[in-house]
Amino acid sequence: MNEFSLKPNLLLGVTNVPTMHDGTAGSTWNDFAAVPGRIRDGSGPAPAAAHRAHWHDDVMTMRRLNVQTCRIGVDWAAIEPEEGSFDESATAAFKEELLLLIGMGIRPLLVLHQCADPAWFAAKGGWEKYDNVRCFIIFAEHVVRSFGHLVSEYITFCRPNACVFQGWVYGAWPPGRKNYRAAMSVMSNFCAAHIRTYRLIHDVRRELGFSDSRVGFALDYRAFRPKSRYNPAHRAAASEMDRLYQFYPAQAMLTGEYRLPLRLPGKERHGTFADFLGVDWGGAVTVTRLAFAAAPGAYKNDLGEELAPAGFGEVCERLYKLRPMQLYLTAGAVDVNDSFRCRFLYDTLRALGACRQPVKRFYYDSLLDGFHWADGLYGRTGLVGVDFASGERCIKRSGEFFSRIVRRGGVNERMYEKFVAGENYHL
Repeated sequence: MNEFSLKPNLLLGVTNVPTMHDGTAGSTWNDFAAVPGRIRDGSGPAPAAAHRAHWHDDVMTMRRLNVQTCRIGVDWAAIEPEEGSFDESATAAFKEELLLLIGMGIRPLLVLHQCADPAWFAAKGGWEKYDNVRCFIIFAEHVVRSFGHLVSEYITFCRPNACVFQGWVYGAWPPGRKNYRAAMSVMSNFCAAHIRTYRLIHDVRRELGFSDSRVGFALDYRAFRPKSRYNPAHRAAASEMDRLYQFYPAQAMLTGEYRLPLRLPGKERHGTFADFLGVDWGGAVTVTRLAFAAAPGAYKNDLGEELAPAGFGEVCERLYKLRPMQLYLTAGAVDVNDSFRCRFLYDTLRALGACRQPVKRFYYDSLLDGFHWADGLYGRTGLVGVDFASGERCIKRSGEFFSRIVRRGGVNERMYEKFVAGENYHL
């Protein structure tokens, strides 16, 4: 039988990431992409999908897709283009979008930071200096005081571990460095910033008269597998990547307990610093050393990355043991021709139904095609296609499938035959 029903009380949504959908001129990604050879297709993050010019239509498209919740990022470089100077017009425009989302019955989950910073922040030394954490705290307070009466749920940092490894270990993202010691300092500062921001959001919204705040973080999680389970070096490398990339940062952000090589830069005490845990599922990785690869013969996306759509269960179980709380799962697939995305959605949501932990949200990443980091405009992940020249939108076949899943609360045989049966992953 190919039918299944969604988990009870599960909300389905999409993501909307500022850098991917509408890059800001004052962002670190714009400066990084300006250097030839850094972005796969020579493109940059602006204007990408030009979301700011089409935000009203994009929200109405979400409604057509029956989206129940949207994980939406606020663009630090747009809101605070110069240190200490907030753009009130950008703040007001974002507020309008939030109001329309809420008016359409779409619940916002607000992301404060996702792998991009203002250029002025980077010029000060960025996340390599603990003293600069205060700059982010000032921005976060401005956001919460501006939108705290509209939004009760927040993610402080989304995929900070991917940001650290890609930006400071592999040199493929801003700032383009390869310095392991600096990378661990940056990750430590992200963890400290999360704890301080977690407290700030609760304090400010309580001051505003609200007691329903929910704050979390979302790391990029992967299944690290040794290339050969009989090779001790491969097993050791896989175990080291698992600890350094995801579970040491998760423990530090969630509990305030740091393990070397992470170091506590501030004076935070141990506690619980999340009301839910975000799981950004990145698939499986075959490991021979501290680097990423895909196993031969595995299901892959169009970037050659291993998909493993049903592999997140072990990660959810391990996180739940750290602190039992609700989980918000995010997953997406780079599928340029929309040839296997329906199967990916089907396999992911069916596996989610078998997950024993309380996964309460699923966010497909993302709503629109856009700028996919170092892969540029090639890395299309959207349920909605975008003509980057004209800005025209078109709901893809996978978008129609997603809409029907939400409306029905699962998949029946007719839906499976129409959308899934004829699709196969790349090998």
